[in-house]
Amino acid sequence: MAKILFIMTGASEWTLNDGTKHTTGYWAEEAVVPLDAFKDAGHRVTVATPGGTVPPVDPVSLDPDLAGGADSAARYRDAVATAPEFAAPLDLAAVDLADYDAVYVPGGHGPMEDLAVDDRAGALLADALAAGKPVGLVCHGLAALLPATEPDGGNAFAAHRITGFTDREERLGALADKAPWLLQTRLEQAGLHFEAGEPFAPHVVVDRTVVTGQNPQSSHTAAAELLKLIG
Repeated sequence: MAKILFIMTGASEWTLNDGTKHTTGYWAEEAVVPLDAFKDAGHRVTVATPGGTVPPVDPVSLDPDLAGGADSAARYRDAVATAPEFAAPLDLAAVDLADYDAVYVPGGHGPMEDLAVDDRAGALLADALAAGKPVGLVCHGLAALLPATEPDGGNAFAAHRITGFTDREERLGALADKAPWLLQTRLEQAGLHFEAGEPFAPHVVVDRTVVTGQNPQSSHTAAAELLKLIG
């Protein structure tokens, strides 16, 4: 049995470039699908957030039209409400990486608000990479890579091939013009090799011990690829 650390957002709002607040959180599919896959494989999941805040789900991600149908939406809604892992998160500040075999970060716009500037989240990811532990991130969860810096200021994941929510997808989702910054652009500026797939279609990139998924539709494959690395 492996122990897997989920680093999740504690932000229920995303501050847009005009100062308004956009209701958000984590995207249900990106958290629930891997959670179920890892637990079904016999592994244990622990959730940690900044300050130990219970991670808020983005209510839009529970809409059947965006969750893949009524059955999927009901499954995600039930997991969000009942999964003990979501209900009692650790504070990221109290996490000892030595206790875990792998790290996973789901998306939603919440990470754009808090994990993108959370030094502890960045340090945990950088340390996991240095230790050779599998690291998985999906969609906007890749914002947590931005503070994963080396002592010289460079990004620990620079030169890795990755994917994540693309600037094109942000534009198609009608939030690009309101966003204070765009994830793909910022990751490329940090030196990561971003590989964009078709919008809202499954696309996963595996580079050494790092698994990244482009969007919610990539959650299933990303979880499967991370399980291969965990063994």
